[in-house]
Amino acid sequence: MQPPSGAPRRLIGLVDAAALVVGSMIGSGIFIVSAESARLVGTPARLLAVWLVAGLLTLLAANACAELATMFPLAGGPYVFFREAYGPLAGFLFGWTTVLVIQTGTIAAVAVAFSKFLGLLAPSVSGGAAKAVAGFVVIVLTGTNALGLRVGTRVQNALTAVKVAALLALTAGGILFGRAPAEAIGEAGAAAAESPASGALVLAFALALVGPAFSQSAWTNVTFPGAEVAEPGRTFPRALLLGCALVAGLYVLANVGYLRTIGFSGIAHAPQDRVGTAAAAALVPAGGAWMAAAILVSTFGCANGLVLSGARVVYALAADGHLPKAAARLNRAGVPGVALAVQAAWSLVLVLSGTYSDLLRYVVAVEFVVLVLLVLAVPALRRRLPARERPYRAWGHPFTSGLFVLLAGTIVVLLAVASPRTTLPGFGLVLAGIPVYLARRGRGHAR
Repeated sequence: MQPPSGAPRRLIGLVDAAALVVGSMIGSGIFIVSAESARLVGTPARLLAVWLVAGLLTLLAANACAELATMFPLAGGPYVFFREAYGPLAGFLFGWTTVLVIQTGTIAAVAVAFSKFLGLLAPSVSGGAAKAVAGFVVIVLTGTNALGLRVGTRVQNALTAVKVAALLALTAGGILFGRAPAEAIGEAGAAAAESPASGALVLAFALALVGPAFSQSAWTNVTFPGAEVAEPGRTFPRALLLGCALVAGLYVLANVGYLRTIGFSGIAHAPQDRVGTAAAAALVPAGGAWMAAAILVSTFGCANGLVLSGARVVYALAADGHLPKAAARLNRAGVPGVALAVQAAWSLVLVLSGTYSDLLRYVVAVEFVVLVLLVLAVPALRRRLPARERPYRAWGHPFTSGLFVLLAGTIVVLLAVASPRTTLPGFGLVLAGIPVYLARRGRGHAR
């Protein structure tokens, strides 16, 4: 899969890759989504259980992905895994889904979250102005990433360091100095009275997983620029497993800090769901404003990682003939400039199309289906390509892979039942890719 203008350069080292994993995962979600999850499940124990389950799912999927990434360290990541495991149609549908739903939907949601927190510091940023700010974020980050890979990774590394430090400070402060009353932390009180009846609890738990799962998504982004990763046999497993474990653990501890600082009711009823700023305001004077500024850095860094990596899927699709050849060209800085522009254009459409919560549900159900197929690619490729070199083999397979498929598959079904309005349209867009693929292949464009 060689584009006409030459091959990408392997400039992404272990630190860069780990920063891309962590930076793409830590964005807006951890500072917002606990509010809706708390309202849905009704108790602190269930809230923490939701975050633990989301973290477990992330680690199980990352374990399988690490094997695939070391087998195929190429541009497009899962696009290549799907193509090799299931055939060219499956590869195309992954790329189509990523470009139209997962990656661009996530970019849009994080950009909207940026404007949401900017509104705390500048109240005039609301309504149409908030949409304009979110669109501006997409345009600016697309422009900086078009300047070259070194620029994109340096921005990512710096922003990741700032956001991790801010989240660690908030978490440690909440755990060590939080002073919420015991009844506010515990399961008693008004919030517990909102707990759903047992018959609806399973559906509520699945819906409550949407936010935490979204907050721990995008870790696959590190595989998208696979052709630009140095020593992929060593870099991918370390960056994926260590990065995902760090974020998953930190998220659970952050929610413990929230409980100790503002209590369960404070989480469930945080103003405009801004749990992070509510907790910071309870800890120190003007803490809400300082935390809002830190969250702006966090969301900006997350969106940067998403923009940097997602364009490589557009590039891979074009290199295989599924999109116009122009998107497979590298610009003077050695990055896919046209692919970046295509990605930005659709992200801007999604920014204008929905709210933060709607964008999350639009993305998460489809992403879980993609991850199920990603994990199943491990046994498929072990049968299909038994002799291919595997610098890393998924730990605990087939038990770990089977557990993920069972849990994630159940969640997808529950989400389709509980929230069809915001989940089914994403699946419709996926299926719409089939006639597009067949039409391109019929004209001889696709491989």
